[in-house]
Amino acid sequence: MKRIFVIDWILILVFVVSAVSGFGMHIAGHGNSHSIWHNWAVFHVCGSVLFFVIAALHIVTHWRWYKGLVKNGMSRKNKVTVILSIVFLVLSVTGIALFGVNGANSSLGLWHYKIGIVMVVIAIGHIVRRRSAFRKSLSAKKE
Repeated sequence: MKRIFVIDWILILVFVVSAVSGFGMHIAGHGNSHSIWHNWAVFHVCGSVLFFVIAALHIVTHWRWYKGLVKNGMSRKNKVTVILSIVFLVLSVTGIALFGVNGANSSLGLWHYKIGIVMVVIAIGHIVRRRSAFRKSLSAKKE
């Protein structure tokens, strides 16, 4: 399998970990146990740091696409990926900013959660549109 697809498959896995742990943390925040919320928060931070690192590798492997976008402009086909990139950037900035505040029940934490929901929806669409390439990658030879 090509290295680019290995990164993409890992990205899907850590995306799921980050999303599930984010939802778990939000749900636990409605309960009475701070320790359960804290465990979800630790799981979410660890998963999200991995997601951030793998997403950075994903962006590096697709750098020619970004350069082409700057050079040739945005087409209708590229809009979802550009929006996903912007939402990912905003989500990352708000997530990093939460390290500087008491994230539990903060307005910034709620904004991060809402942006995360938008990210999940757009990312699922991004993945689904590329499902044939993912299927082909499973049978592709190494490069």
